[in-house]
Amino acid sequence: MPPCLLALESSCDETAAAICTLEGDLISSRIASQIDIHRQFGGVVPEVASRNHILHVRPLVEQVLEDAGKTLDDMAAFAATSGPGLVSSLLIGTSMAKALAVAEDKPFIAVNHMEGHLLSPFMGDHGPVRSCVALIVSGGHTMLVRVRGVGDYELLGRTRDDAAGEAFDKVAKMIGLPYPGGPEIDKLSKQGDPNAFAFPRSFLDGRSLEFSFSGLKTAVLYELPKLDLKDTQVLADVCASVQAAIIDVLVEKLVLAAKSCGETLVAVSGGVSCNRGLREALTTRCSLEGLQLLLARPDLCTDNAGMIAFAAAQRFNTGHSSPLEADVDPNLSLVS
Repeated sequence: MPPCLLALESSCDETAAAICTLEGDLISSRIASQIDIHRQFGGVVPEVASRNHILHVRPLVEQVLEDAGKTLDDMAAFAATSGPGLVSSLLIGTSMAKALAVAEDKPFIAVNHMEGHLLSPFMGDHGPVRSCVALIVSGGHTMLVRVRGVGDYELLGRTRDDAAGEAFDKVAKMIGLPYPGGPEIDKLSKQGDPNAFAFPRSFLDGRSLEFSFSGLKTAVLYELPKLDLKDTQVLADVCASVQAAIIDVLVEKLVLAAKSCGETLVAVSGGVSCNRGLREALTTRCSLEGLQLLLARPDLCTDNAGMIAFAAAQRFNTGHSSPLEADVDPNLSLVS
């Protein structure tokens, strides 16, 4: 029976466990979501999140082992997200993975959460990991990265303030939509006019690969007193216009980065890449530009342990392991 790798993800409010082969094939994956718990607070409460990770982590490990028909003895290594994220949440997953590694006398691998997102488009039939320009767009991060190989990354640009996901969620809160707001805006935008409001597109002039979405948030805030959001069409138009402003920037920057680097392959991942409008815009624009587009599967876009297991397997195959005394880092950088 070929050896596998078990990974845990607990960087924020999702507790997740997954098992993959050392070739990177995902065998089993489970997620215990806390969205309903945190919705009542309008956002993630760190203490509540960590307490729920403690409740869920052991049952999830048992479930993925049962799903895969494996035992702990079948694992070649144990991995966990070590950052970035909430310290109190990160500690739960890493402590569990380290304990399993010690008990089974197997290596422990600390994984950067952003590397998990970065490599997720290459999972399944899209591998192996190869040279590309990647866009990671999630609740807390928006960045462009040049990938030359596993562990060989160059940061091309990142947000100066709010990430795209933060912009979606903060605007949604302003207009009275439930948490998380990104999917709600995406849903309502289908009935709206994306040209109804001329919201700003920051950093689109020149050759900058940086992002900024705080101006968009401010523009919406100033527009709201003039609007009747009880009118469902007005609400839909706001959503469509906000979504269009964010998508335009993301697509333009990705195409610019690919051309600047001379790459013909682009990869997109992170929770916001589930957005219907973004996926449609990327597919259309990349086709026009002659770019090959790899989109992470929707179930691998939001926080999950499958992508952590895949990234850990790539690292393990190069002989990498992490010391047990390695600490979590809430601000862990993808590129040193």
